[in-house]
Amino acid sequence: MINIYKLIFITTLFMGTMISISSYTWMGTWMGLEINLLSFIPLLKKKNNSYTTESSIKYFLVQALASTIFLFSILMIMMLNNLISDILNINMFLMMMINSSLLLKMGAAPFHFWFPEIIEGMNWINSLVLMTWQKIAPMMLLSYTIKYSNYIIFIIFMSTLVGSLGGLNQTSLRKIMAYSSINHLGWMLSSFLYSNMIWIIYFFIYSFISMTLIYMLNMFKIFYLKQMYSFMNKNLLIKFSLLLNLLSLGGLPPFLGFLPKWLIIQYLSNNYMFLLFFMIMMTLITLFFYLRITYTSLILSHNELNFNILMNKNIKMNLTMLILSFFSINGLILCTIFF
Repeated sequence: MINIYKLIFITTLFMGTMISISSYTWMGTWMGLEINLLSFIPLLKKKNNSYTTESSIKYFLVQALASTIFLFSILMIMMLNNLISDILNINMFLMMMINSSLLLKMGAAPFHFWFPEIIEGMNWINSLVLMTWQKIAPMMLLSYTIKYSNYIIFIIFMSTLVGSLGGLNQTSLRKIMAYSSINHLGWMLSSFLYSNMIWIIYFFIYSFISMTLIYMLNMFKIFYLKQMYSFMNKNLLIKFSLLLNLLSLGGLPPFLGFLPKWLIIQYLSNNYMFLLFFMIMMTLITLFFYLRITYTSLILSHNELNFNILMNKNIKMNLTMLILSFFSINGLILCTIFF
């Protein structure tokens, strides 16, 4: 029965997102967002686990606040109906409120305060859903409403800055992935300055690399850097696959993660040179803490065994993990050859 309930909630989660991005009215998009929210919260809750309970409550409160701001803004726009908005610039202010509520829902800086803390109490699968699928509806709606480039440029600056600096002192891999997601959000939002198609490419590649990395971390139950260091001595192939996937997520060439950044740099280099320079510099900081994990794991010989490794003495790389890692690491080379 539990599997049936999970299937129902996952289906409802999918339907809520589809309703939001395909609705013709603001009220329809709000209803889709609420359906998505109410179907995701039961997936977070685990029996006899206080951390997931805390995360689900925090997630509900933050998303309810964002939904309230979103609903208030669209109701004000409907009530005013251009009567005084042209005189007092209220319409512009309300559109900024709508954009801010959507940015709060997806966890972009400076509205990111809830995102790392909630991910810390989740398992890897729910973290993957929150970092990928739960961003589709807010970002699609944001692409419809963004008209003020100065505001979105400020959000891009903040997201890339917070996402790069926030992950420097973290020892939890879930928080590192959360701040990495905030940094990638800045790059995705910058794609709106040129074309939505670049955002689709970027989001698809980011989701694929995150799925590959989280699949490996979830399989071996790795949540902290100490576990990774002790785990790395057990299988050389898994060690290099995991570390190269981290570098691919950071956007280091010649891995697949560099492809969407390459596209954004190419299309925005004419009009937003200073913004691109700042984004690239912040991405170098994210690469620094990825390289720090990689370098430490390669040079250290850590003999302490944790419980998960004692229970899994024959650590092997299965076919699914091998295929996902191959495309994540060699995807840029394949795209260059065939396209």
